[in-house]
Amino acid sequence: MTKLSKNNLFKVYESKPETAMDKTTRVVRQMVDEEAEQRQAKNSRLRNARLEREANTPPEIKASAASKSRRTKAASTR
Repeated sequence: MTKLSKNNLFKVYESKPETAMDKTTRVVRQMVDEEAEQRQAKNSRLRNARLEREANTPPEIKASAASKSRRTKAASTR
């Protein structure tokens, strides 16, 4: 019998090298994540600008409802 040691007791499995598909997947996921971060930053920047603009503008008075005139239908004669 052979003497057991930690070198021959457990089998050492070397990790397989990264395949081309794995590399492509990793790169694409990284690109998608970066685009999502940029999109989120842009949305928050635009949202903050819109909220600031709305806070600085006075509320509009709805005069358009009062200025509309009602039309009456002309009586038709038969």
